Amino acid sequence: MSNNEDKHHIVPFRTFIIVLAALLTFTFISIAVTNYELGAFTVLAAMLLATAKTILVLVYFMHLKFDVKIFGILITAVLALIGAVIFITLLDYIFR
Repeated sequence: MSNNEDKHHIVPFRTFIIVLAALLTFTFISIAVTNYELGAFTVLAAMLLATAKTILVLVYFMHLKFDVKIFGILITAVLALIGAVIFITLLDYIFR
């Protein structure tokens, strides 16, 4: 075994409980947002909450926090590309 294979990270169980609580909180907030008429901001609020939940899952449950930095850079680039496509689509929808 090489030195890289010997290194393991141990995440405390408490961390997973905190992340689970945050995910449940964000879920309940996103459900509560649908009860209010926010106009165009309803979709924005839902997307922001979904983004926060996605980041928590990527960082903690998929162990991106402990992985090689290039994976974080690549995932950030892909998410930025998705955001750009959504933004361009919304511009097309607004100015049609």
